[in-house]
Amino acid sequence: MGRIVNRFSSDVAAIDSNLPEQLPGFLGFASSVVGIICNYYIKTSGAIKRIISVAKSPLYQHFGESLAGVSTIRSLDGLQSQFIAENENRTDAIARTTDTFMLTNRWLTIRIQAIAASVILSAAVLAVLNVDQLDSSLVGLAMTYALNLTNVVVILVRTASDVQNQFVSVERIQEYSEKPVEAPLEVTHHELPENWPEQGKITFNKYSARYREGLDLSLKDVTFTVEPQEKVGIVGRTGAGKSSLTLALFRIIEAADSFWALASDPSRPELPMGDCLDNFGGSARGSIEIDGVDIASIGLRQLRQHLSIIPQDPTLFAGTVRENLDPFFELEDSSLWEALERAHLKDFIASLPGGLSFEVSANGDNFSMGQRSLICLARALLRKTKVLVLDEATAAVDIETDELIQKTIRAEFNDRTILTIAHRIKTVMDSDKVLVLENGRVQEFEEPKTLLTRRESLFYRLAEQAGELDVRRL
Repeated sequence: MGRIVNRFSSDVAAIDSNLPEQLPGFLGFASSVVGIICNYYIKTSGAIKRIISVAKSPLYQHFGESLAGVSTIRSLDGLQSQFIAENENRTDAIARTTDTFMLTNRWLTIRIQAIAASVILSAAVLAVLNVDQLDSSLVGLAMTYALNLTNVVVILVRTASDVQNQFVSVERIQEYSEKPVEAPLEVTHHELPENWPEQGKITFNKYSARYREGLDLSLKDVTFTVEPQEKVGIVGRTGAGKSSLTLALFRIIEAADSFWALASDPSRPELPMGDCLDNFGGSARGSIEIDGVDIASIGLRQLRQHLSIIPQDPTLFAGTVRENLDPFFELEDSSLWEALERAHLKDFIASLPGGLSFEVSANGDNFSMGQRSLICLARALLRKTKVLVLDEATAAVDIETDELIQKTIRAEFNDRTILTIAHRIKTVMDSDKVLVLENGRVQEFEEPKTLLTRRESLFYRLAEQAGELDVRRL
């Protein structure tokens, strides 16, 4: 009788009062301990994952540089070992961060297992102390769940950590998606005149530009006018602003203090986009006009599709010769062959297996520099734009190819405006005018032969330093 009374008094009281009070406290304490460990692990592993992602960039960059310059690296004594050592250092940097990440996983496993072992021990002790009162099947079930607790908690925490770590990639992509953007490709509210540009007149009006906010101006109050169909050579020492002039014409760099120049500065807060389309220039320092249209008032595609350029490093894309000449398949093969003939490249392309269907490797590596330049010249012939820019197009080619390019330009581009950036004085001697730049400013803008008659002119000094004063006889 006493045993029955005891059970209905002490045991029922423990179940009704003590257990409801103590069990939440125990579970809360256990959850807090597990939560603290898990939170610490998730934060640490996420930070290490970011470090791993950052450490990969230098290695990828080094791979790219090594592949691009593999011929030079092999040709110079000691350079191979230097590049190998650098590659090993950057690989070790990734290995160290990866090992640290693996150690954090081990750290988590040990602590979760310690907590789980405590729970298992508690369950075992309780089972032993209450061996007379507990059913063996219940004890077995409790121990089974206690043993599985370790794996369940570890999997839960690692899954949560993996999800958060994957969001590191989301953060990195989002960082680029929030970078300042270029001007729109198309501006529908500004209608261009039909067949613009018809003449090819280019006007720089007190134009200034810099590569980004905070840097010195690369072009300073540049003012000059290129008349329709005029051929203008652009010369100057390294850093004078020759290439900057081309970048400005294509709006790769914007006028200083213009809306889009400020918008592209990552250090500035995001600018309101509301009425930007009506204020492309904003407080821009100067303007560039083609046939009377301010190029800052139109979209980038609208501008660039009406300009042609043959760069110093001619670009070919992986694909066929046909695709490089006519990427949108708008022209007949007869037009392509005609352009190749005018570019003095028809016989060479015809000798290739497949002719126009010959496969061009990445970057045009299976063509010489001169052949790539001539293909770019044929591409410019096909586009028939009114403005052509030669950005030191003959700087890396032999004299024979240079003469072929100049011969084609004189014969085929008479009705177009041409800007020729050159490092050889001879290249610009047959230009109508020469624009001489120094420190981003226009110093001279006259006929080349006139400038060579003045010993005090900057153009004369450039020719003298280059040993090309004899070009006056050309």
